[in-house]
Amino acid sequence: MSPRLHWLPDVLEGAGLKVARQPGWETRGSDTMGPIRGVICHYTATPDRTKVMPTLGLLIRGRDDLPGPLSQLGLGRDGTYFVIASGKANHAGRGAWNGIETGNSSFIGIEAENSGRRDDPWPPIQLDAYHRGVAAILAFVGRTAASCCGHAEWALPAGRKSDPGLDMHAFRQNVAAILGGAAPPPPIIPRAEPTGKGRPTLRRGDEGEHVHALQAKLGIAPPGPFGPKTEAAVRDFQRGKGMVPDGIVGPKTWLALDQLR
Repeated sequence: MSPRLHWLPDVLEGAGLKVARQPGWETRGSDTMGPIRGVICHYTATPDRTKVMPTLGLLIRGRDDLPGPLSQLGLGRDGTYFVIASGKANHAGRGAWNGIETGNSSFIGIEAENSGRRDDPWPPIQLDAYHRGVAAILAFVGRTAASCCGHAEWALPAGRKSDPGLDMHAFRQNVAAILGGAAPPPPIIPRAEPTGKGRPTLRRGDEGEHVHALQAKLGIAPPGPFGPKTEAAVRDFQRGKGMVPDGIVGPKTWLALDQLR
């Protein structure tokens, strides 16, 4: 089996989560991942609440003292998962969990956008996506909720890290409930408009006349498949309308697009 985590976005989408693949994610990170033994949860420690994932560039490029990628996944405040890398990322540092000490090569890292301050509560949609995303990954690799930890729990010496600032015992209980089928399913975006024009829900990878109609509304030329340029334009449009900028054109986004002249 390839050490690359090319299954990540499909597993998250299969759990009903919003996913935004970042250009180059398929080859980003090294090929030295071993068997996945768990997930380490982080926060980004940035105070900007006005954007969904303002640290995305940093997570991709890295810092002066630590090359990127800094995680495989980013989690925006709107519950969108940004797929950053399919290979090993520099997210764990020295530590241990369940007797495992090979953090970067054994654990998937999720960096969730949050400042860590008490006056910056986690949006419910983001926290729910955190639980569901971790559960989906653990189910795919055949692990239980016990294989999920916070960076603060992982890091050695103890006290070296404080993220993600969540009650990880309660976090694991929520993940276990999802794995056990005891949690309600997330709301699913309809496959098409339930009334009116009946246009299909569109996302990256789609093709055809409805994609071309969307691109015409957004001023994208020449028409073609729903790729990263179209996704970025959709997200900008949604953001400007005060909508969840997930880059998916469902019934609500179609209605807003109808207002364009």
